[in-house]
Amino acid sequence: MNQNYHEEQTIEKSFDLDLFKRLFKFTKPYLPIFIFCIALLVMITAVDLVRPYLIKVVIDDYINAWSEPMIASETPIEGINHTEYNGQFFIRIKDIEKHLNATDSSHVLTADIKLNLKPDADTSTLFQLYISEHGQYLIKGILPYGTQPDTYELDQNKFTIKNQSFEVEKLTHDAYQTFRLADKSGVIKVVTTFVIVLACGFIFNYLQALLLNYAAQRQIFHMRQALFDHLMHQNLTFFDQNPVGRLVTRVTNDMKNISEMYTNVLINAVKDILLLTGTIFVMFALNTKLALVSLITFPLIGLAAWRFRMRAREAHRSVKVKIARINASLAENIAGMKIIQIFDQQKSIKEEFEKINNDHLSASLQEIRVFAIFRPTMNLIYSLTLAILIWYGGGRAIQGALELGVLFAFINYTEQFYRPIFDLSEKFNILQSAMASAERIFMLFDIDETIKESEKTQKLDPFRGEVEFKNVWFSYEADNWILKDVSFKVNPGDTIAFVGATGSGKTTIISLLNRFYDIQKGQILIDGFDIKTLDRDDLRSKIGMVLQDVFLFAGDIKGNIRLNQIDMSMEGLESVARHVNADPFIKKLPNGYDEVVQERGSTLSTGQRQLLSFARALAFSPDILILDEATANIDTETEHLIQEAISRIVRDRTTIVVAHRLSTIQNADKIIVLHKGEIREVGNHDELLEQGGIYHSLYRLQYK
Repeated sequence: MNQNYHEEQTIEKSFDLDLFKRLFKFTKPYLPIFIFCIALLVMITAVDLVRPYLIKVVIDDYINAWSEPMIASETPIEGINHTEYNGQFFIRIKDIEKHLNATDSSHVLTADIKLNLKPDADTSTLFQLYISEHGQYLIKGILPYGTQPDTYELDQNKFTIKNQSFEVEKLTHDAYQTFRLADKSGVIKVVTTFVIVLACGFIFNYLQALLLNYAAQRQIFHMRQALFDHLMHQNLTFFDQNPVGRLVTRVTNDMKNISEMYTNVLINAVKDILLLTGTIFVMFALNTKLALVSLITFPLIGLAAWRFRMRAREAHRSVKVKIARINASLAENIAGMKIIQIFDQQKSIKEEFEKINNDHLSASLQEIRVFAIFRPTMNLIYSLTLAILIWYGGGRAIQGALELGVLFAFINYTEQFYRPIFDLSEKFNILQSAMASAERIFMLFDIDETIKESEKTQKLDPFRGEVEFKNVWFSYEADNWILKDVSFKVNPGDTIAFVGATGSGKTTIISLLNRFYDIQKGQILIDGFDIKTLDRDDLRSKIGMVLQDVFLFAGDIKGNIRLNQIDMSMEGLESVARHVNADPFIKKLPNGYDEVVQERGSTLSTGQRQLLSFARALAFSPDILILDEATANIDTETEHLIQEAISRIVRDRTTIVVAHRLSTIQNADKIIVLHKGEIREVGNHDELLEQGGIYHSLYRLQYK
């Protein structure tokens, strides 16, 4: 229940700006790359904006330009495209308006159009090209837009429209092509520019994707490294309270969610803003009325996005809670699969999991319904906008008040405007997950259960191995004392053993000696120095431990013996293995010391794993050796081998033994009997038997 509550709380804070501030600590080293990516996005946006405009230019300035009115001049106008035909220079009025400046020209009035032309331009007559099924013609005068001649009198070289006649000259194919030469050249230029723009867009997109993913992956690499380092320095209480599956999820899946946020959301959000802003600006620059028509449905977009955000937040929260329950159930049941099968509980466990899985299915389907309705809604609004745009713009184009290329550009810009909105659902989902993941990760960073070292620590050299507990009190939880006023002393080179019932505090003493936990009262001294004043890493390097539950890493035999001591030679490694009687069984393996070890050493027997743990402990040449139930789960033959190994490796070492098998500690210099966290008896084997107390009772239980 607490875990589910935690997941809900996490998602509630998924837009906390403080999370971005904390993420910035890891982003800062790569900030120049992210800024450069934003600069590339500006150029990519420019490419996206210029493409529809170039198509508009091709349509209006070249493909449909044949219907534009022209003037015939006896001399060409410098700097303006012209067509030479029958000794005259035909120039489009549109080109004149683009290139001539009113300050250095005179006003010439032709028909109903006021032009700014140079004084030597003859503008007494307007001309227009006309294309029909009967051929191409040069008309003297301007036809009303979209009209066809009422009568066609080729012999008299005239068109008649509503009783109005226009002089017309039928053009040969070559003559007509002469008038279109400049248009063909213009199309080629624009197409060339279009290809260059596309090539630049490809390069910008490639660089942006490459650099963005590089920076994001490097940032996640350092975040993961920092989190793993932080986890490794926590005391064992932290790992007692946090399941392994949850920690693995934080270091893997949650980090991946943050990486996706950088690569798919944050930087692309900048692109979306640039694209939306740029699109609106270009639309208004091209045609204000058409831009207003295109944005008439914008309030509907805002309303739909707001409703989606609210529903998506609730649906996403529910899915996260249900997936957390699935993860917890899987982790628990897979870890306990042996017990499930021993007691034949597969059916009941399956039914439990099916219920949890059904809850997740229902939540997921609800989330799908929310996300499924958003995009069709946006498509509907987009289609409505497009219909209004075509209705209004198409009507204006038919009337001749709007160029066809402008309408085409607006259709493209409208699609471009809706594109980032269509992606909003996916990006919102990624952002929700990433922010929830970021909060969970920083919650781990905020946990500080490390063993604090004093400002000035020291290393013991030489290290004698004298151990003393003085009035030590310790509890894992407040007021629940595990050790109560424990005091004892171990002289250098002595062997001391702890016996007692489960929960009496034996293993706790070992953990405290390694400073996995700090005591609440009393002192722990090594060679007369409080361990809180000793360098923790140096202290642990002097202590070797052999545990009852041997943990072997995936790898090979030699790697599990020397761990990260890469400078340890094979000769030294084999010598250690021989010393603890592990060498014979290792050499019988197919690959000897290079034999592959599966996870947790599952291919090796319990006794073989235990012998490897002895070799590992001895490989570090410890001054203090701790044996925690080292022979509890092995057969008699292996126990004999281990006892021989123990007798050799404890020489000249301070040795602390925790054992249930009293036969393994009969030669100890001192045996301490613990009961409910208190020392009840102290002495050697014979002395304790003579006392007839707890130790005597344990001995009788085992051997009678």
